[in-house]
Order: sequence, then structure tokens, then C-alpha cells
Amino acid sequence: MTTTQAGIAVSDLEAYRGKLFKLLGDRNPLEVLAQTGSRLADLVRRHSATVLRTRPFEEKWTPNEVIGHLTDSEWVYGYRLRLILCEDHPPIRGTNQNLWVAGQRHSERAPSELVEMFQTMRQFNLALWKRISAADLERTGQHNERGPESLGVMLRMIAGHDLSHLDQIALYIQCVDRHSNTQTH
Repeated sequence: MTTTQAGIAVSDLEAYRGKLFKLLGDRNPLEVLAQTGSRLADLVRRHSATVLRTRPFEEKWTPNEVIGHLTDSEWVYGYRLRLILCEDHPPIRGTNQNLWVAGQRHSERAPSELVEMFQTMRQFNLALWKRISAADLERTGQHNERGPESLGVMLRMIAGHDLSHLDQIALYIQCVDRHSNTQTH
């Protein structure tokens, strides 16, 4: 088994990609991307900032931090999309998502603010995704952890990433609600 520069086993990266593709299944990734912002806004409307800022498990993100991570990811993937679309096989650098979430103190931010930023960037990026050609989807970048990655693969990964984190947020909210209900009884 080989490892990447970050020390992550390649088989783990392949399993991660496979998990995202399985979550996406036969769904159209552009439709999934188009729905994520409204799904996040709905979650924020239905749950208080207190619930969204509550850590459901030790060492795990709060629901609000997950929303912040999705916002960061939208910024990063938008940059990668443009880089791969406009340059020939550019290097793509991974990020340390835990440092980004902690460093920006996402859990302290207003959930609605994070969702608004996500929706704005997603709208901007989705407009470009919708305009690229089938040939463009074959263009690749060289990810420092995952190796060569085409825009087509990246598009499917982003959609699966959205679905994974939407499920995570729902689970975390459910755990927070369950915990607060057992403490009040």
C-alpha cells in the first residue's frame, strides 16, 4: 500500500472517492449541487444557532462547522475548477480542513451567514459548471494527495461530498436534539 504526501493510504483515498460516488449514485451531480444551498438554508431555518453550534461528539465538528467546511470547499473547488479549465494539468494542493474550520472559528459564525456565503459561491460556480463541455470534463489537474483528477471526477465528488455532509449535519442535529431531550426529562 502506498501513502500520499499527507501520509494517507492510497486505498483510503480510493475508498473515500468510492463512498462519495456511491452516495451520488445515478443522480445528476449538477442537480445535487443546485439543491444543496436550499437544503442548508432549510436546516438553518428549522434549528437554532445553539443547536447548530453544539458539538454532538467529542473531537467532531458542530453542524455549523460542517456548514463552514462546505463553504470553504465551495471556494476551494471553485478555484480548482477554474485552474483545471484554464491551465494544462495544473498542480492541485489539498487543504487541512480541520485547521481551516478551527482557524476561521466557523462554529462562532451565524449559521445563516455561512449559508448565504455558500449559496453565493455555489451559484457562481454552478453557472460555470453548467457551461463547460464534455471535452472540458476530461481536463485534469494533479492533486497532491489523490493524483490525476479530471473535472468530471471532481464534479461527481463535489456532489457526493455535499450529500455526505448533509447526512452528517442531519445526524449531528438529531444527536444534539436527543441529548438535550434526555437532559430535560
